[in-house]
Amino acid sequence: MRAIVPALIATGTWGMVTGVAMVKSGLTESMALAMTLLLYAGSAQLTSLPLIAAGAPLWLIFMAGSVVNLRFIIFGAALHPYFRHLSWPRRLGLGYFTTDMGFVLFMPRYGDAAERGTREQLWFFLGTIVPGWIVWQSSSIVGIYLGAMVPSNWSLDFAAVLALLAITIPLANSKPMLISMLAAGLVAWVGQLFPLRLGLAAAVICGIVAGMLAERFLQKRRA
Repeated sequence: MRAIVPALIATGTWGMVTGVAMVKSGLTESMALAMTLLLYAGSAQLTSLPLIAAGAPLWLIFMAGSVVNLRFIIFGAALHPYFRHLSWPRRLGLGYFTTDMGFVLFMPRYGDAAERGTREQLWFFLGTIVPGWIVWQSSSIVGIYLGAMVPSNWSLDFAAVLALLAITIPLANSKPMLISMLAAGLVAWVGQLFPLRLGLAAAVICGIVAGMLAERFLQKRRA
């Protein structure tokens, strides 16, 4: 929990912005509540809202949300060795609660662990993802009920970007991480031209690959 605390302020800001955005997009309060509790994915929610408002086909809405969240396939594959001993329902529960920050905090701590699947690893992961869920849902619900009070000319997108920057910048503490961020940012900028926000998925993959290659290169150089 101490590890995740610095990111919770940004998580709360991002959640509140998403809650306001859902109401401003035309969803009723009950629909917005159902969306935030069942979906629990800020990027997928914000991606689907313009499509919902425009009356896009249901298959397109689901596809767009799935493409934006393709990175969780990578997260799940990386986390599998640590939690494969758990039953299917428990792994499914962990999958629902898993977030970017939970993954980012877990892997540097246990990525090189000789023994995987320990009780300590499970409880550390739960200690990062459960507080994140509580803060996200609380702030998102506040945003839903305060949405009607927020002027339409407020730049909520900019507030969301600031929240994400507050999470991301402290992570730039090594050369591989900086290279990973630069590669992901460049691909994401170029990928704005891709349909269905496929540029985001491409940025995630390229960022991970660039970071891994940079780490291997630096390790060989030191050796």
